[in-house]
Amino acid sequence: MSNLATRTITGIAIVLLVIFSAVLGRYVFASFFLLVTILGMWEFYTLLERAEIRPNKILGVVAGAFLFVSNALVSLELAPLNVLLFNFLLIFFVFLFELYRNLPNPFTNVAFTFFGLLYVAVPFALLNYLPNPAFESGVYNHNIVLGFFFLIWVNESGAYLVGSSMGKHKLFERVSPKKTWEGTSGGGVLCLITAAVISIYYTELSRLSWMVMGALVVIFSTYGDLFESMFKRSIKAKDSGRILPGHGGILDRFDGVIMAIPFIFVYLLWVSI
Repeated sequence: MSNLATRTITGIAIVLLVIFSAVLGRYVFASFFLLVTILGMWEFYTLLERAEIRPNKILGVVAGAFLFVSNALVSLELAPLNVLLFNFLLIFFVFLFELYRNLPNPFTNVAFTFFGLLYVAVPFALLNYLPNPAFESGVYNHNIVLGFFFLIWVNESGAYLVGSSMGKHKLFERVSPKKTWEGTSGGGVLCLITAAVISIYYTELSRLSWMVMGALVVIFSTYGDLFESMFKRSIKAKDSGRILPGHGGILDRFDGVIMAIPFIFVYLLWVSI
């Protein structure tokens, strides 16, 4: 099977998993992205080991999983807001455990353990609040989640198709030699058109909000792709992992999502207050 066919099949499978997890309800959605968070954290720390950095992989993954679960419980109204305070205790355990590991460059190890939490766990934890940005009791709007992912997928697919067919001018050659201005612009235009169409059917948000979300996705999902490319180049890795045939790893597939979620979350929270 060709790489394009493998990539297409895997891409369709990921799309269906995200859609079904969102539509089947808040518990399935949270469970699915808890798994994605754990795999992404493990993948990130494993990549760092290639660069002879030794983050506290086990504690980092446990802390990342708890960060996600605690936010999921709050968003599901199954736990009070103060349960989030326990995340601070896990952060300080990273310091304590490093004392007993007896490894070189302990502060580098600690810093990158924290960075894994910030880069992977925090964005996915914020994803729990997307179906209910106004924090209304009993509300779960899966259309907001689906709309967000549709924007991500259209932007990425549009950039890939336009860039591969007519891309000539490099966007950021030092970091990502294949990414072009033509591809980025093409994906951006398609993303904004998609935002306008989504606003007709998903009326939980105004047209203006969907257009702003589309613009945020175009900007920050692109930066997410560039950042992950820079990270992989710095440790001389082609892909972040091999778990997704044709796509690489979790970070390869969700890099745009990871960078865009915090900005989408802040915007939706801001307009909902």
